[in-house]
Amino acid sequence: MNRHLSYHSDNFLAEHEAAATGGASGVVDVRKLGRRRFLQLTGVAGGGLMLGVSVACGERSSATAANVGEFAPNAYLRISESGIVICAPNPEVGQGVKTALPMIVAEELDAAWTDVRVEQSAIDAALYARQVAGGSRSIPAEWDVLRQVGAAARSMLVSAAAARWGVAEAQCSTADSTVHHTASGRSLRYVELANDAARLRVPDAKRVALKSRADYTLLGRRISGVDNRSLVTGQPLFGIDQVQPGMRYAVYQKCPATGGSVVSANLDAVKKLPGVLDAFVLKGNGNVGELMPGVAIVARSTWAALQAKQQLQVQWDETGAAKDSWDATIAQANAAMRSGGGDVIADRGQVDAAFAAAPVTREAHYRYAFASHAQLEPQNCTAWFRDGSIELWAPTQTPQRGLASVAATLGIAPDKVTVHQTRAGGGFGRRLTNDSMCEAAAIAQRVDAPVKLQWTREDDMNHDFFRAGGFHELKGAVDAAGKLSAWQQHFVTFARDGALVSGGGMSDQIFPSPMLANYRLTQTSLAWDTPCGAWRAPGSNVYSFVVQSFLHEMAVAAKRDHLEFLLEVFGEPRWFEEGNLWSVHTGRAAAVIKLAAQRAGWGQPMPQGRALGLAFYFSHAGHIAEVADVSVSSDKKIKVHRVTVVADVGPIVNLSMAENQCQGSVVDGLSTMLAQKITIENGRIEQQNFDQYALLRMPHTPQVDVHFIASDFPPTGLGEPALPPLAPAVCNAIYSASGHRIRTLPIAEEGFSV
Repeated sequence: MNRHLSYHSDNFLAEHEAAATGGASGVVDVRKLGRRRFLQLTGVAGGGLMLGVSVACGERSSATAANVGEFAPNAYLRISESGIVICAPNPEVGQGVKTALPMIVAEELDAAWTDVRVEQSAIDAALYARQVAGGSRSIPAEWDVLRQVGAAARSMLVSAAAARWGVAEAQCSTADSTVHHTASGRSLRYVELANDAARLRVPDAKRVALKSRADYTLLGRRISGVDNRSLVTGQPLFGIDQVQPGMRYAVYQKCPATGGSVVSANLDAVKKLPGVLDAFVLKGNGNVGELMPGVAIVARSTWAALQAKQQLQVQWDETGAAKDSWDATIAQANAAMRSGGGDVIADRGQVDAAFAAAPVTREAHYRYAFASHAQLEPQNCTAWFRDGSIELWAPTQTPQRGLASVAATLGIAPDKVTVHQTRAGGGFGRRLTNDSMCEAAAIAQRVDAPVKLQWTREDDMNHDFFRAGGFHELKGAVDAAGKLSAWQQHFVTFARDGALVSGGGMSDQIFPSPMLANYRLTQTSLAWDTPCGAWRAPGSNVYSFVVQSFLHEMAVAAKRDHLEFLLEVFGEPRWFEEGNLWSVHTGRAAAVIKLAAQRAGWGQPMPQGRALGLAFYFSHAGHIAEVADVSVSSDKKIKVHRVTVVADVGPIVNLSMAENQCQGSVVDGLSTMLAQKITIENGRIEQQNFDQYALLRMPHTPQVDVHFIASDFPPTGLGEPALPPLAPAVCNAIYSASGHRIRTLPIAEEGFSV
């Protein structure tokens, strides 16, 4: 169970949101707003149908139309003679929210999707509160607000039509962007009613009727992404595509070991190179997530800047730089596990007595390496500093946090910073940190023109915020009845400046802890200076490998069928925390496990050297089970034939995107599991590009069958929870097919390959 880890990820985002909006509630204090902002927020700046983010403010009326057919923008929705525009407020990093979030509004609005035009919203905390792509929270955080926005607008359109016809509102219905009066056969398109509706009082959003899942006509269908055509035709959607008039191009060289500063550089020689306009040192602000010391090169083209960077010679002061060593850390971790010490996180029941009484016990050591995000679009940002203000075009997961960081870095007021959200070519947690934005801003402040900062792949590898490695010592017991009776785990993790790194802290709520009477968890942290950060399904992505693999070990030791053994651990259907919909429900867990096993053909005879492996994980409030069909040759070559995924994440908004996220999670999880590792020596990253950090190739991609259990629980996200079960499912299958128990990630460390 991983409720705690989901909240760990959300806490990071909550801190950013509180800073960006002025408080955790996201409520705007109108006393602090200027006239222009007040008009924007309340919708009084022009005519039309206005619904702002403050949908609870039901007492205000919408604006009076200034001109027929002309409407001022609002937070999420505007309707004009040219059609219906719905704004997507959150960053699009490939998870599909630019399509899914407007679909929620359109469903309650009863708008025909073909009538809707989607726009990426402005970055504005006053209008939109939370604008983040992280923690698989976009849909669950926006679900109620967006439904209320659509339903309130539909209610106003019905009222406008009923008033024009002189009939009761109850006699009217809506469908396909139209209000109908069946008795008379009359109908009016929304675009014909918008100006009338704009004169009406906005209803209390919490009182408007919302649809039940049975009445959905749009949600749950496969809808093509709104950017798909632009993507396949190579249109400029990404940060790396940005072009501004008179633009300059920049690169930035930082110390290979985090924390180093510039002593000297051959700036005069670099300035003389072809195409180079300037080269200078930035001292940085000491914040590894914003601006570290380095040398900037500004040129007439990216090629000229990159060529000049190859000629750059920098003498670094590494007195305070990272000295981390992966090899030394392995030795430290092994010593820590042998010591049997560590901080006690949980010690419940009679663990020692249960082990003493158990007829079967097993011990194992698991380990996993550091990993890079390896998003395909390297970090970049375009910035234009002029008249004391700065404008940025950035592929970021946390644009509001980026805005605040840029303001702090430059020493200017936040209202002097404008951020344009571009599509991002992958994020996976890397773009939660906005160091590239701060670097671009600091460089642009020195240049009288817009500047595009471009990182190379080597920059990305060297200066990532890595998924932390870890070490686990486990011991389990099975009683005389063949049931799991005790669990003991010692986790060796990492801390930076005295605080556990992202994904480096286990809790006593992680499955199977809540289900066991006898459970002990201890933790030791090792000092670490190289930056770590959230990596797709933080914590869950590796804890699942350890926990679900060792559960399979215990099932084998008990001579029990893994499916039966796993279901037995969950017990009777119940919420782990009664009334908390964000806690694990053992019945939902059992249901996805059973369906995954059924769909995969669990229990059917398999050829020699081929087997099924099962794993379940609860991550980011999603209940996900996966079964991997794997064959293993005598020379340790594996082939993953098929992965069956079953998820219960509440109502599905866009079936196409939901399937895509599960499929992508499987491919990403398999790629990372096979061969990806980051090793560090003397504070330096040893892997520099994809020739040393291999990505999964298309011929090795398995068939991925995705199934959803439709439920009426509140929807939860899908960008992350389908990744954690993949590695243990495959590794459990490898054991069943070959008898080799994998306890190290990547599995290439134990001689396996595709």
